Amino acid sequence: MLRMNTPQPCEPILVAHLLRPLEDRLLELLRALSADDWQRPTLAPQWKVRGVAAHLLDTELRKLSAVRDRHFPDAPAIASPADLVAFVNRLNREGVAFYGRLSPAVLVSLLETASREFCAFHESLDPFSPAVFGVSWAGESQSLNWFDTARELTERWHHQQQIRLATSRPGIEIPEFLAPVLDCFVRGLPNTYRHTPAAEGTAIRIDITGDCGGSWFLFRLPTLWMLTRDSFYHPAAQVTMPQSIAWRLFTKGLAPEEARDHVVIAGDPVLGEVILHHLAIVG
Repeated sequence: MLRMNTPQPCEPILVAHLLRPLEDRLLELLRALSADDWQRPTLAPQWKVRGVAAHLLDTELRKLSAVRDRHFPDAPAIASPADLVAFVNRLNREGVAFYGRLSPAVLVSLLETASREFCAFHESLDPFSPAVFGVSWAGESQSLNWFDTARELTERWHHQQQIRLATSRPGIEIPEFLAPVLDCFVRGLPNTYRHTPAAEGTAIRIDITGDCGGSWFLFRLPTLWMLTRDSFYHPAAQVTMPQSIAWRLFTKGLAPEEARDHVVIAGDPVLGEVILHHLAIVG
């Protein structure tokens, strides 16, 4: 039985219904790009716009092949998180190299087909059944489908946002999409803080400002940290950052030292600074 003031875990993020409207925006965006736009650099330093679009196609096709059709690529032995990162980075490089050879028209046509099947697949899943792949950046070897689908939303959102920034198109920092994306990103904070010692009952408040942001608390249990939306704790540290900085920081679009000037840390600086090294992507 829970004792008084025991923090409650965050609610599941149910977002399968958001994949289609987000993909529709992506296709509309790509169809409007000029030849020069496809060659513009993005926040992902190794990829131009064409490379990001190729990656979005590759990851949808890989997800359908592996998870829906149970057709898995040959993989090396994965004995550590570093092994997983190396393997995923290899698959990403190979996918971008292959699909990046295609013309924009062919890329968009294939993306339209892949997106339709990808969205239908995620909509068909029981959100509370085990996912085939755990959300590794959250420290989970086994996740539920709702978390894996939310992770997919973060991938589709932040790469589309990279293309929009690179081509000077209006962004999609709107609550419909970015609010659940940020909520998903912060679900990995207990894993990021796993080696950060603190007394049981210590709390850290995280405030992401803007229309799509919110407040979360990291709460120290006897052996681990947990994330909660409960707000009845006096925090040992409070971290505040704008939503435009948060999503870039958590996806390697901004280095910790670059983000630091935009982040306010009150209270214990050692506890607060850890968040600057949080990543919600693999690799």
